[in-house]
Amino acid sequence: MTEVIVHSKGGVTLAGGGRFSLRLLRESQHFAPVLVAADGGADRLLDLGAEPGAVIGDFDSISAAAQVRLAGRLHPIREQLTTDFDKALRSIVAPFVLGLGFAGQRLDHGLAVLNGLVSHPDKRCLILSATDVVFLAPRVLTLRLRVGSRLSLFPMGPVSGESQGLRWPLQGVQFAPAGMIGTSNEVSEPLVRLSFDADLMLVILPRSAVGAALDGLLPDRARAG
Repeated sequence: MTEVIVHSKGGVTLAGGGRFSLRLLRESQHFAPVLVAADGGADRLLDLGAEPGAVIGDFDSISAAAQVRLAGRLHPIREQLTTDFDKALRSIVAPFVLGLGFAGQRLDHGLAVLNGLVSHPDKRCLILSATDVVFLAPRVLTLRLRVGSRLSLFPMGPVSGESQGLRWPLQGVQFAPAGMIGTSNEVSEPLVRLSFDADLMLVILPRSAVGAALDGLLPDRARAG
């Protein structure tokens, strides 16, 4: 049984060990002020002058100095079957999580994070990078986006869907990782409506659309900021 380590009524910013800027951290905390680190993400936060309220992971990458400084906030999960991202995500109960430092400084780590999004379809988690925001699409999603902006789709398994407001509609397309994917579609109407028959489609938007993505994923506006 998964232990709930962090329980928040607002959004949580989850920091990983990959590089991210102070500007991106501040942008994330505008929407998700509660700060949590996954293992070595604690060192990244300390380097930027921020301290997490909790650190979750197997603790194979956090420094000894960070462990001393953050004593009392450390929550080790020692098993090696899952990633630190997975350990942290499953241990957080919050309306949504924004992940920083998980966007693939190493390709294998980045792929594992995307796999983690699909493994937890009940979680609302968005991964931010310097250029993009990526999240697992729910079965039905409405987004208000700028006409002409990029909207990419990537299937993590066989999935089909329907769309309104995209230059290239999804109707009749069978998506699969080794088959048809949806790179660089384009928004053709301000309101984009998407529906899918499985929880297997990743949506990738420009980073500037993180607010629009949260509005679409949380129509009751349960987010902070």
